[in-house]
Amino acid sequence: MSKSPSALQGLRVIEMGQLIAGPFAGKTLAEFGADVIKIEPPGAGDPLRNWRLIKEGTSVWWQVQSRNKRSVALDLRSPEGQDIARKLVQEADVLIENFRPGTLEGWGMGYDVLSALNPGLIMLRISGYGQTGPYRDLPGFGAIGEAMGGLRHLTGEPGRVPVRCGISIGDTLAALHGTIGVLTALYHRKVNGGQGQVIDVALHEAVFNVMESLIPEYDAFGAMREAAGSALPGIAPSNAYRCSDGFVLVAGNGDSIFKRLMQLIGRDDLGSDEALASNAGRVARVHELDAAIEQWTLARTVAQALAALGEARVPAGKVYTAGDIHQDPHYRARDMILRQATREGYEVDVPGVVPKLLGTPGTVRSAAPRLGDDTDAVLGELGFSTQDIVALRDRKVVA
Repeated sequence: MSKSPSALQGLRVIEMGQLIAGPFAGKTLAEFGADVIKIEPPGAGDPLRNWRLIKEGTSVWWQVQSRNKRSVALDLRSPEGQDIARKLVQEADVLIENFRPGTLEGWGMGYDVLSALNPGLIMLRISGYGQTGPYRDLPGFGAIGEAMGGLRHLTGEPGRVPVRCGISIGDTLAALHGTIGVLTALYHRKVNGGQGQVIDVALHEAVFNVMESLIPEYDAFGAMREAAGSALPGIAPSNAYRCSDGFVLVAGNGDSIFKRLMQLIGRDDLGSDEALASNAGRVARVHELDAAIEQWTLARTVAQALAALGEARVPAGKVYTAGDIHQDPHYRARDMILRQATREGYEVDVPGVVPKLLGTPGTVRSAAPRLGDDTDAVLGELGFSTQDIVALRDRKVVA
């Protein structure tokens, strides 16, 4: 556990979200020193506790997503629970929630109510379609946001069913956009003397924001970008090529890089061809170039191809599995694989902290909490006595 200074030390965050989008934003803030108090429903807690692979009764995903947080088991559907939540928010800088729009308003915790109690409150709201618009009340998960944002149309092989990228990228993109919004609003509040504000993040908009030139190309040229498998459309050569024992990714699309690549694979005729000197000419003959490169890679193992490409200063890489990442010395050298203790009594390797601030680095200060681990401590900070807490627990308001 590092003792380095924390960039967000003193920041109080209340996290009401579940699963991925809201909690990933809370995780990011917590890694840089924010005191993140996670409110969970008594009994089951956040469903992520039981997602995917379970060890000692808890998901190992939970150990990453909820490290550095404090857990309060509080029934937000009860009037007493809502009153306690308002007290917590009154003392906080940031509130994170990813419920369906209108849920907090139904519990008496809309921004109008909360900002009256705490004018400096910054409220991050992540939802499928945003807090306004004709779709606001529709249920939305990350997968739907990926589809509406345009990403799913581009994944997979041409002419085949669109595929997901393998992770919940829509949720995490929304979380990262939300984190940027929180930090921007905090800066405005402190430096410009501004008040708190709402940050409205829609899952599909977060995906759409990283879709590069998708819309300008459509508007200007009527060009519809389509799925292209492992290739990089409009940039050549850049693709995944078969080796004798796997695949290697090669990005030979810079003009000088292309010449070095062609020399390496014994195709100086292509490297010296004036028609291929620029990207436009290479795109027109991309299939010819891909075939020439793959003829070379097929005669080599991935390791052999990578060694030769590295020597020739051609950007290339293997397709990493979890095992490759786990064993890679570069990941270890940059502290991207950390050994983390859990409150269940075992240790597990987990991802390190990103981004890397050299002056105030992110840290893992505490393991992911068990459900309600911090209920008594947090309520005590609000002024509740031991007897008060016992009575609340008896009425099943807290756990």
